[in-house]
This record gives sequence, C-alpha cells and structure tokens, in this order.
Amino acid sequence: MWPVEALEKTIRVEYSHRVFFTRGVFSAANELLASLCSESPGGRVAKVFIIIDEAVSEAIASLGPAIEAYFSSRRDRLELVCPPVLVEGGERVKNSYFHVSEVHSRLDRYHIDRHSYVIAIGGGALLDMVGLAAATAHRGVRHIRIPTTTLSQDDSGVGVKNGINAFGKKNFIGTFAPPHAVVNDFEFLDSLPERDKRAGYSEAVKVALIRDQQFFERLEKDALLLKAFDSDAMERLVKRCAELHMIHIASSGDPFEFGSARPLDFGHWAAHKLEQVSDYRIRHGEAVAIGVALDTVYSGLVGLLDEESVERVLSLFSKMGMETYASELHYTDSDGDQMILRGLEEFREHLGGDLTITLLEGIGRGVEVHSMNLPKVVEAMNVLRDRYNHAEQRILMAR
Repeated sequence: MWPVEALEKTIRVEYSHRVFFTRGVFSAANELLASLCSESPGGRVAKVFIIIDEAVSEAIASLGPAIEAYFSSRRDRLELVCPPVLVEGGERVKNSYFHVSEVHSRLDRYHIDRHSYVIAIGGGALLDMVGLAAATAHRGVRHIRIPTTTLSQDDSGVGVKNGINAFGKKNFIGTFAPPHAVVNDFEFLDSLPERDKRAGYSEAVKVALIRDQQFFERLEKDALLLKAFDSDAMERLVKRCAELHMIHIASSGDPFEFGSARPLDFGHWAAHKLEQVSDYRIRHGEAVAIGVALDTVYSGLVGLLDEESVERVLSLFSKMGMETYASELHYTDSDGDQMILRGLEEFREHLGGDLTITLLEGIGRGVEVHSMNLPKVVEAMNVLRDRYNHAEQRILMAR
C-alpha cells in the first residue's frame, strides 16, 4: 500500500440567530435597526445598502422617504450609501443570476465590506436572492432581513437559507448563511393584498402538524379570525411559527442539512413541483397548503394517520380560506406520466442520499419514511380533487 499521511482538525463555528418583532421599524423613535447596524468594530460609521421589493415600495409610498429620514437623523453612526434600490419581487427575481450579479455590482460600487450592512426589505423571493448576493460578496457581508409578507415573516425570512432557481429546479444555486438579524415589522402585513396575507398560514399549519399539537389547536381556534385577517391572531401565528422554525434550526443538530432529512419541508416535495408546473401561477404558500394536504391524506391512506385527524387538517385549511387542490396536480406529460410525481426524485436529489419524506402519525407528530407508494399518492390526489369538486357543487347549489 502507498503511504498516506493525514491532518485532521475539528472546526467549530458558533452563530447567533436573532429574530426581532416590532412595529414601525423606520419610525424616528425606533432604535432597533440603528442598534443592529451599529455593531461594527471600532465605533466607526457603518455603511448601509438597502434593497426594497418594488411591490412593497408601490404599496407603501412613504417607505423610501421614511428610510432616508431615519438614516439622515443618525449620520453620526450610520451612512446610507445611496437611496434604497428597487428590485422586482416574486419568483421571477429568483429565476436568473442577473439580479445577484447586479447586487454584487452595486456592493462593489459603494465599497460595501464585511463590516457594512446589506438590508433587504421584501418577500421571501427577494430575501433569498439578496441573501445569496450578500453571502457571496467578500465571502459574506452582514445581511439584515426585513420580511414584509406573512410567509417570509413566519418561515423563509427567519431561516438560514439563500438561493435562486436554476435548471428548472427550486433553489439549485444557494448557500446556508445565517443573517446578521431578522426584523419582523408587523406594520408591513397591514399593506398586503389578502392573497399574500393568507399565503403564510400554510407554513404555520405545517410546522404545527410536525412539531406542536397545542399550536395546531390554537390555529383551529383562531381559524375564522385568521380568515378575517385579525391582526392579533396573525401576530400570534407569525411569532409561534417563527419560533418553532428557529428551535428546529438551532437544536436539530443539522442546521445546514448535511443529512437527508428535512422535516421542515413537510409537504414541500409536491409544493415545489406544483409551483414549477403552474409556471409559478401558484405561489409558494398556496402550493405548500396543497402539498401538506396531499401528504396528510396520503398518511391516512397508508394507515399512519387516523381519519379524524386527516379531516381536521383539511377542515382547518378550508376555514382559513386556503385551497387544498389545484388542477396542476393532475397535469401529465406527453407520455401520460403525472408530472407532479417527478417532484419526489427532485426532492431526493436536492439533498442526495436516500429519499426522506416527512409524513404524519398524529397531530404534532411527524415521522420519516424512505419510500412512497405511487398509486397511493395518486389516490390522495384524487381524494383532494373529489373534495374540491364537491365543494364547488355545493357553492353552485347554494346560488
């Protein structure tokens, strides 16, 4: 045998993952953001570069001027290097590397270094794209997320993932990079269209189903309030959902997903494919509701979950005003194969190793399986379709 010499050392890196809840983050008297941007060494004036989702800027015309006034009053500590830059939001911003390169170009132009701050204000897609740019400029500059949707405040914005889509696959290019901080400002939710307010509910149902029975029961009690967009109920949902996601990230032992399991992606194998098949007509939160419903029904069909629990899950989505079926579930390719089923292999491939899918064995109790019975998956899809058709018939008869 050839002689082999090896050197091996264990490297440990600690991260502090922080999420703050507030209102009026750019109000003159609110010091939260200023304090977060004043953590540079040596007490120097910190450079700050801000990107805003175009849709947010259009919905809140006062946002840009408020940001500039906020930083202008703190010139002794903070330097806003240029007026906030507007970038399109939504899934389109993740479908090309162009936007990442454009952010890199501006970070270079304004000499943003590793002790400067890049702040992204917007929905989950924009945060994903800017997070990738921040994580790769200078091998990582300080990034602060200000999520503006229910979905990004309770799920994607409080995670440690960044990425864009490529080769027809969700998040093919990306990094794990915990942000410097996340600031959830509930005032942003007030300006959302109803569709976007509702879209984040599905991630709360998801995490409750696999982690917290009491939270699920709280959602059941709040369902009609949530359908009516009651602010107190929405804030309860966002806080607990964000907390459960953070607990998993910090205590699972696998925050950067080196293994093959990702329980927080319950229902997502179908959801990601559904988004793609629908050409992103179906938004992520809406697709997750359908994906969670599908895997819940499947869990019942294979004997893991009792019928009553299956009905509770589907009923909760309905009471919240969320759909659990879309015709895209039944789309077929030129060979007659169900396109949604390709999502299983794409889900496995994204992590590698064995296929690992989280299912339910009870409300608040997830269980991992390593194979799926495809005829049962199709049967679950048919159950959701039949349920949807019956609901439509009842609506027509009521008219």
